[in-house]
Amino acid sequence: MTEADVFEWDVADPLAGARESFSLPDDVIYLDGNSLGAMPRAAASRVQEVVEREWGHDLIRSWNDNHWFELPYRIGDKIAGLIGADTGEVVVTDCVSINLYKLVSAALKLRPGRSKLVTEAGNFPTDLYILEGIQSSRAQPLEVNAVADRDQIISAIDEQTAVVLLTDVHYKTGHLLDMAAITTRAHDVGALVIWDLCHSAGALPVDLNAIGADFAVGCGYKYLNGGPGAPSFVFAAKRHLPDARQPLSGWWGHQSPFVFSDEFEPADGIGRMMSGTQGVIGLACAEVGVDISLRFGMTAIRDKSVRMTDLFIQLFDEHLAEYGFQLVSPRDSQHRGSQVAFTHAEGYAIMQALIARGVIGDFRAPDILRFGFAPLYLRYADVWQAIMTLAEIMKTGSWDCDEFKVVNAVT
Repeated sequence: MTEADVFEWDVADPLAGARESFSLPDDVIYLDGNSLGAMPRAAASRVQEVVEREWGHDLIRSWNDNHWFELPYRIGDKIAGLIGADTGEVVVTDCVSINLYKLVSAALKLRPGRSKLVTEAGNFPTDLYILEGIQSSRAQPLEVNAVADRDQIISAIDEQTAVVLLTDVHYKTGHLLDMAAITTRAHDVGALVIWDLCHSAGALPVDLNAIGADFAVGCGYKYLNGGPGAPSFVFAAKRHLPDARQPLSGWWGHQSPFVFSDEFEPADGIGRMMSGTQGVIGLACAEVGVDISLRFGMTAIRDKSVRMTDLFIQLFDEHLAEYGFQLVSPRDSQHRGSQVAFTHAEGYAIMQALIARGVIGDFRAPDILRFGFAPLYLRYADVWQAIMTLAEIMKTGSWDCDEFKVVNAVT
């Protein structure tokens, strides 16, 4: 593989025009879209419009005149098209942690008499922390079985299992679970499944209804490019909506919030998954990123993602094999999300040196260098240059200095 070969790939790339939709510094190769997506160019003008005209001029009339009230549903229906859901099954609201609390609580109520919850050890911490909080606050005992080996997840799901909570793409390794097989196993024994799509939504095709998924949650600030702290989304299959009751029964989840009744009556549809008043500025910004993904489509995005991550691993093998790195992501793209991760004993310092040279990935303790690939704005030439820059850092040993070993608050 040569630099000329990579250049030809960019020339022929059907997604080449998507990069123009994003604002990226000229001197940066951004391989951290799996943590925070790049800013869509239209986001700044959209937020300015919301702040200056809709809020500044139209004021409270905007809930009706500018359709603020419908934003969570409108964007939810758009995201539904990216994750294999139907209209009315997705709403954009709150953050992932809060939505996990809602969904786990609702799912447990749908399976009374069962006392076991299956998840994965080493899953993203907020998933585990939320389960710990639910477990400690319940009057009845709840066994949380955090499976250490992904190959043992299916066998851990049995007739005592009420809920299975899993992330389809592992946040550290990028390993992709077989969502269909796990969902089928759970349903065979009468359990429900909640899928955390934070590292897949917007990066690879997900078809929730095709696999019979029950519930799902995901974030808007990674591959959906909704901005830092962008609101999360909730999916609930229509068959569960009449009976699903989440515990944070705020007024926006009411059937008729502006009747101002003292008694709570949950909304008939997906609106029952909301709680309090929604953040309009964040929602408006998030919609811009979702619209870009819809415009280019998940099939093209996934095809380029696979080709980019395959190329990254190939070039890593060719230029960095001698420096003590170990690949922890699957080599087979069918089992890999849109990221590649390596371990190294000096991983933190190496990543800081790489960032200082304008190639931005991230570090996950204790020793993982993680690289995310967002096909909408990355070029194959970026992959080539990232590897060449890392190879130079390792060859010269420039990572081995005190400034790169000072651990920042955010890694």
